[in-house]
Amino acid sequence: MIPAIRAAFNEQFTEAKYQQYLALLNEPFKDPIPFRIAETPVFIDRDFKMQLLDAGDYICQFITHPSFSNQTADAIPKGLHIPNEATLPECIVIDFAIAEQQDGKSMPQLIELQGFPSLFAFELLQAQALEKVFHLPKNFSPFLNGYTQASYLDFFKSMVLGEQAKHTILLEIKPYEQKTRPDLMLTEAWLNVPIVCLSQIYLKDKSLYYQKDGIEYKIERIYNRVVYDELMQQAPVFIQQFQLLELAENIEWINHPNHFFRISKYILPLFNHPLIPEAYLLADWKNNQIGTALNLAEYICKPLFSFGGQGVMLDPTIDSIHAINDPENWILQKKVTYAAVIETPSGPSKAEIRLFYFWDKQLGRYVATNNLTRISKGPMIGVSYNNTATWIGGSISYFEE
Repeated sequence: MIPAIRAAFNEQFTEAKYQQYLALLNEPFKDPIPFRIAETPVFIDRDFKMQLLDAGDYICQFITHPSFSNQTADAIPKGLHIPNEATLPECIVIDFAIAEQQDGKSMPQLIELQGFPSLFAFELLQAQALEKVFHLPKNFSPFLNGYTQASYLDFFKSMVLGEQAKHTILLEIKPYEQKTRPDLMLTEAWLNVPIVCLSQIYLKDKSLYYQKDGIEYKIERIYNRVVYDELMQQAPVFIQQFQLLELAENIEWINHPNHFFRISKYILPLFNHPLIPEAYLLADWKNNQIGTALNLAEYICKPLFSFGGQGVMLDPTIDSIHAINDPENWILQKKVTYAAVIETPSGPSKAEIRLFYFWDKQLGRYVATNNLTRISKGPMIGVSYNNTATWIGGSISYFEE
């Protein structure tokens, strides 16, 4: 997006440097990273960064408003009763497309958001590896609001572990089969937080436990990486294990499972901001509650709680929409045109930037800290059919300071 900086990076790039970069990323792990790593970071100018932060601040203010809990009560599935929900989650991630305006310029457009952790550890490793291999421009950083590699790691550690040194675990379904396992393993190594599979926990006297090396540990705090949408696709034994969380007492959460539902595509229709595309609950559209006739060609249809583009209809039709049996769990969202503005040797790429927001207890607000960026040449970002192209994949953005 900054032509001179983009040209300078492309000129210094060699396949040997890329392989050196991949080797540094893979060094901490026994098995290769199970997703494609892009050849380049994305360089974001100051004006675009400020637009991102303006939209992010608007969203965070919406979430911290006293009415938020009531507005999102219906997002939580009926029958899900896990105790100890905090009023606000410890972290939020917000995805923005680098989108194209009618005048040809680029602007951020919100795609989705999640009250759920992301690759908070892996992106620090990615920044470290990039900076060892490539010459990157001065006065650019992947961190926001003055954070550095060291202060970001400290903030991440304090968020996950809390202030009272309670026994904390990282909870996941089949963690070593997940594509995100590099992030899980880094989190375990850097924060000394044990990875525990959902199948390993058990209930005793209304407390949760697990065993490691023959020693029993009481669980007091959970860094929750269980995606509910994925849980529902597992064997019944995993769903039964998850129900133990409803019976356990005195568990602290980062983040509580309810936040997965509250802070999701469910709230997109409630926003009103120039960098946030119009969105409607599909149930409202089917019940004629929107009040305007929508041109479906201008919208995509998305399930509220799925990850990774699963189930998205890029070109919904009347027939495909009426075939949906649970319209309360879907939205119509106005289409965004991704701008192919990242010049690469194999043709222009486009990108999506995920901002990481952590709750700052001292400031009493969410603070943008770091980011994850995904680069693509296909019609969707971060899905499997992009994996045969080059200059696409997982990356990170560097923002002009």
